[in-house]
Amino acid sequence: MDDHDGGRESGAETGGAELMEQGFTEAELTELALAADPDAPMGDDAVPLAVYLNQAPGLLPSWYMPSPMTRHGSRWRVPVVLVIVAAFVIIEAFGLCSTFGQLVPA
Repeated sequence: MDDHDGGRESGAETGGAELMEQGFTEAELTELALAADPDAPMGDDAVPLAVYLNQAPGLLPSWYMPSPMTRHGSRWRVPVVLVIVAAFVIIEAFGLCSTFGQLVPA
């Protein structure tokens, strides 16, 4: 047992399932990633990430780009935004500048 692993035993000694229950720190994950052999063949028990996370097939996984949230109870926002945009369009139409909060000729 090393001092840098926070008192945990290695995965070979305790088994992978027990380590998954305990969780990993970012330092431990970094150490495991740097120690891994990128040319090693995949294990027979390897599971694709989408299957492991129980996701439906698609172009992008939901953890990468989650689906947009639905709107509820915010009907007042659309008219307010439209009024603000219309005000800026009218200010520009009259040739005024409102950059610093004061309407001055452009």
